[in-house]
Amino acid sequence: MLTHTHIMLPRLRRLGAAALLAASAGCTEFLTVPNPTVIDAATINPVSDAPTLANSAQQNFATSFGLWSMYGAWFTGESVVAETFPTRNEFALRGIVPQNGSLNADVWAPLSTAIATARTVMGLALPTPATNPQRLQAAFIAAYSFELMAESFCQGTVSLGPQTPGPKLTVQNMLDSAIANFTIAITIGQAINTASSLSYANAALVGRARANLQRGNTAAAVTDANAVPAGFVFNLNYVDDLANRGRLANTFWQFTRDRGSISVDTAWRHSVGGVTTADPRVPWQDGATMTPSLSAQDANAGTFYVQLKFNGYGVPVRLASKLEADYIVAEASQNINTIATFINTRRTAFARPAYVAPATLATAIRDLMTEKGFDFFLEGHRMGDMQRNGVAAIAGMPVTGNTYLKSGFPAIGSQTCFPVPFAETSTNPNFP
Repeated sequence: MLTHTHIMLPRLRRLGAAALLAASAGCTEFLTVPNPTVIDAATINPVSDAPTLANSAQQNFATSFGLWSMYGAWFTGESVVAETFPTRNEFALRGIVPQNGSLNADVWAPLSTAIATARTVMGLALPTPATNPQRLQAAFIAAYSFELMAESFCQGTVSLGPQTPGPKLTVQNMLDSAIANFTIAITIGQAINTASSLSYANAALVGRARANLQRGNTAAAVTDANAVPAGFVFNLNYVDDLANRGRLANTFWQFTRDRGSISVDTAWRHSVGGVTTADPRVPWQDGATMTPSLSAQDANAGTFYVQLKFNGYGVPVRLASKLEADYIVAEASQNINTIATFINTRRTAFARPAYVAPATLATAIRDLMTEKGFDFFLEGHRMGDMQRNGVAAIAGMPVTGNTYLKSGFPAIGSQTCFPVPFAETSTNPNFP
């Protein structure tokens, strides 16, 4: 039976080209995953092994999603890098070099692992593929992994086979792969027609709407968004396993409580987009006033403002929801009055000041993205929002040329996406 609750499984090591089997439904791309070994496709039993592989793919994705969201929060100004690692400060500086070890180890490699395990399952000779729950689960994970890469990385690459590096992929290529895999998940989930499978299908509808909005296919995005049932929420769940917190726990709390790495940025504590009263959707507390007290790893980061939205190792993170679908519909309308009405609906729900429709669409979009920033604080939406609407639409975004809050670092750079790591491109002749 399908479940989107957390599953504690031993981590599968990264899969090599031999494990990347051709997927069905016309989507055969695979992200290059170095360090081949461990799983030989010929040894996999598609009946007995598929559930374990599918569950492991989902856990790989849950792990990668937390890390990806955290680094995106640093990049887009939701949180301050309250620790000393230069590689992590590069994200807040918007000046990431391809040789950045955290870029590879914490962002690219985990997403590559998630998609590799998911695509391995999709390539198996699974029984009743049109209604196979493991194929549904794997397509879902592959789709979201492609989506996150498309929203954050400047380019991508896929392996064409054993020892055959793939070409550079554009953001559009990756979005197309996400859409294709979301379509598989929707089709299978609706065909199985159980509560669990429909939950995956509805989350895939949200994901496909997100990908189509990113791709510029607004009509398709609205159709999918409107098909999501009212009140729908799909969470990635985590647990507090002391021996495996790096893999199984909520990343935001782990890096808050254990490392002192994440401090809520000034903009989200005080004023964003003209809203000057602290918003209840972004709960925080000065770490010095907590029991036990918490402090930043790097004293140069200033006061440690602890995020309390995810205040435990086992707190879930929302991946897809009807609320996100509603935001997609509002943005896709490109209508000032429609956007203003929706913003007021959200503000009313939290007793915030009324919103007055602005004179320009650009201002309305910026204000919509700000409201979305409150609703989805630290949930991994701002990278994609920035790619669609530009840096100027993202309130609190580190401003190019400004002095960094810590001494000894250069001024804020101008990057708007993550480079593909040198560890990935150095062995691929298609990346000069």
